[in-house]
Amino acid sequence: MPPVAPPLDLVPIWTLILGLGVFLYVMLDGFDLGVGMLHGLAPDARWRSLMVNSVAPIWDGNETWLVLGGVSMLAAFPMAFAIILPAVYFPLLVRFRDAPNRTLWDHAFCWGSVIATFAQGLVLGAFVQGFRTEGRHFAGGSFDWLTPFSVATGVALLLGYALLGAGWLVLKTEGDLQAWARRRGRVCLAGVVVAVGVVSLWTPVLNPGIAARWFSWPNIAILSPVPLATAVLALWTWRALGRGRADAGPFIGAMALFALAYLGLAISLFPMIVPPSISLWDAAASENSQAFLLVGTLALIPVILLYTGWSYWVFRGKVRADIGYHH
Repeated sequence: MPPVAPPLDLVPIWTLILGLGVFLYVMLDGFDLGVGMLHGLAPDARWRSLMVNSVAPIWDGNETWLVLGGVSMLAAFPMAFAIILPAVYFPLLVRFRDAPNRTLWDHAFCWGSVIATFAQGLVLGAFVQGFRTEGRHFAGGSFDWLTPFSVATGVALLLGYALLGAGWLVLKTEGDLQAWARRRGRVCLAGVVVAVGVVSLWTPVLNPGIAARWFSWPNIAILSPVPLATAVLALWTWRALGRGRADAGPFIGAMALFALAYLGLAISLFPMIVPPSISLWDAAASENSQAFLLVGTLALIPVILLYTGWSYWVFRGKVRADIGYHH
């Protein structure tokens, strides 16, 4: 009897899809929300109008990636979805219920962005600090997500998204508004550096496994390029925010800082999808289900990338109050 080939492990592929969806959502909707927060600080109606115009054409399309990430988790890692959703239900509820109101009035646009971002930060903090589970079920309380650490991650994300928003405004605007965005970007960057330092030192205190991963030998030598690159990139972004620098530099620097933070999070937690005890393989759906769903997902992702790229191409260039965009 011929040997039976081992089943194909699709978990790494689904992990990449889930990671891609979450990362692109953070990048793209993050600067939308950052512009919304800065919108409340703008001194006059003309600037506020320009800020809204800079994100209005691509706002809803950016949130497609959140849908992809959520559906990927539900389809490929249903146990993780069943545990994480009840654990962070309240901050997610606030985020989604508030989202429709943020485009109705100027103040709602600002405060809706603040609340949505802070709620995401609470969810991130809850995820990093881990969930109490019994078998395949969440065993914690409804407010386990509300801790000093999750509040700190919420503040860090507020500063990070505002930095992304400032970088976007530098890229899309001109004159006094662009100069104002550069100054606000430097304030946000300084806050991001402090917040990232606090959260990075606090995380290994919460989780001995993360401490061992980063600070044991030889890991500390192998992983040291990540914090060193972050420090160098922060300095480069600070310089890019100076007057007279290239318009694209601050936005590229902010995105790269988020990419390094995302990499650091992945290093800290992999292979756990429900920290501290449930791995990606533990939470995965059956191989047949993963294979069936993967066919449609792999066909859908290029379509999303295509129309997302097309929308950014169509609305490229600087935004102006009189005609929207020019090239």
